Amino acid sequence: MKHYLENRDIIYYKRYMDDLLIIFDQRKTNEYTTHIIIINTDEHLEFKIFREEYKTTNYLDPSINRNHNNVDLSIYRKPTYIDVTIHFSSNHPYDEKLAGFHYINRMITMPIIEQAAKREWNTILIMAQNNGFREHLIHRLRNKLIAEKDRITLTQTKQYYGRKWATFTYHSPSIYKVTNLFKGTKLKIDFRPTNIVYQQLSQKPKDSNISLNVMCNNRSVR
Repeated sequence: MKHYLENRDIIYYKRYMDDLLIIFDQRKTNEYTTHIIIINTDEHLEFKIFREEYKTTNYLDPSINRNHNNVDLSIYRKPTYIDVTIHFSSNHPYDEKLAGFHYINRMITMPIIEQAAKREWNTILIMAQNNGFREHLIHRLRNKLIAEKDRITLTQTKQYYGRKWATFTYHSPSIYKVTNLFKGTKLKIDFRPTNIVYQQLSQKPKDSNISLNVMCNNRSVR
């Protein structure tokens, strides 16, 4: 994969568990060649390819839509999605009932467009109504999750800017001979790789000959 990235046949490659997200230049390769590259890595790998359709592809939770020179994100729901959760009248602990609305946390943490956020919120409210929840309970849960998200962000920001950091470019393990000298001090050490994502994306062609594909292991497809 490193070879194809360096040759710019494949412009972008990311993997989460057994799900792959690949962007390639259509002038140099295609989805079938890329698919063969992946499955030939190991004889036991069996991947199914999901092509971009109408400039949209679904990868994990996000739905990725290419819009002119920009990328818009919305939330993807599988065709098998149903809005059934523990009914409010069921004899279950209250926290377990609310756990079925984890979609709210996904909605407020993902960088989705405003229109997609409104559509997702309406879906959640309909789900609540169909399962016997009063709307004010869902609003209260949403406000609680937003407050918790803001608190964590503020804490992390204070911790980050309250430290003194030194950045070293990582070429080999020998760099530790230098960084180990700072153990026991208040100086925090960070490492910068030599092959960063910015270098891979900074020279991407500005035309429509880019295609985005998702591959996932057949054993994980539902």
